[in-house]
Amino acid sequence: MPLSDYRLCVAPMLDWTDRHCRYFLRLIAPRVRLYTEMVTTGALRFGDVERHLAFDPAEHPLALQLGGSEPEDLAHCAALATRWGYDEINLNVGCPSERVQRGAFGACLMAEPQLVADCVRAMRDQTHLPVTVKHRIGINDITQYAFVRDFVGMVAEAGCSVFIVHARNAILQGLSPKQNREIPPLNYGFVYQLKQEFPQLTIVINGGIDAWPVIETQYQHVDGVMIGRAAYHDPWLLAQANTRVFADNGLCPSRESVALAMHAYCVRHVAAGGLVRHISRHLLGLFHGAPHARTWRRLLSDAAQLATNSPDLILRALEAVTPRAA
Repeated sequence: MPLSDYRLCVAPMLDWTDRHCRYFLRLIAPRVRLYTEMVTTGALRFGDVERHLAFDPAEHPLALQLGGSEPEDLAHCAALATRWGYDEINLNVGCPSERVQRGAFGACLMAEPQLVADCVRAMRDQTHLPVTVKHRIGINDITQYAFVRDFVGMVAEAGCSVFIVHARNAILQGLSPKQNREIPPLNYGFVYQLKQEFPQLTIVINGGIDAWPVIETQYQHVDGVMIGRAAYHDPWLLAQANTRVFADNGLCPSRESVALAMHAYCVRHVAAGGLVRHISRHLLGLFHGAPHARTWRRLLSDAAQLATNSPDLILRALEAVTPRAA
């Protein structure tokens, strides 16, 4: 049986998984599925479309995550995503922040499965791309499995066949987004039960997954795994995906080769008028767990050096941690 396209994914993370971060992660893990930061329908209808949607072709396979709750607006954005060449459109039904709730989307939409289904239908009418949904297992004090089962069932009837399930409830008042990732207890059992009850659907599990033994255990129960902050803080975690997930025994990149590739990318970015700090901030975890990791982070964070806006800062940091590469 072929591996699911969703076997291993990196979560959409606001302010983190921008195009520079995704290019960097792609160098480490060629087959992992990447997601954009959440982009609101308003930003695409009334803002700078190119700034929000442009990406490097190397980032494929790449999904655009949308935030919105108006079927017409989401349909418009789905058509845009198709023209811009994305591989998937993902609807955010999991973000618990009060700011997002004020826009009437995110996790609060779990209380309106019919509206989510209408949104999915509207998007599917405008694109040939897969339209997927990322959601929680419940909201507030609703802890019955039937709630998420009925949500998935209704949205699946609208044509969604891929559900990315954060295995925690979303508490819509009183907790920050960070607390919502930590305080509500994990319940992987509900996600496993969804796969058993809807075997025809692709079920991807998310939440608290930060090491390979945990990742590999999930494959006994679901089709795919999505990891978030663990992949950002320790991106080299993804380097093992080639062999452990995709059975690709080819050569893995080295940290040094990735750093050199990011230097070349940074040269192009600065030549186009960009700032080194746009890129360097995503590289801080490259040597996580390796010798001289602290030196690497310190040099790439040096305010005086960043002020010069020289891409060679990456080369100097690399020389400091791996002298042989100089």
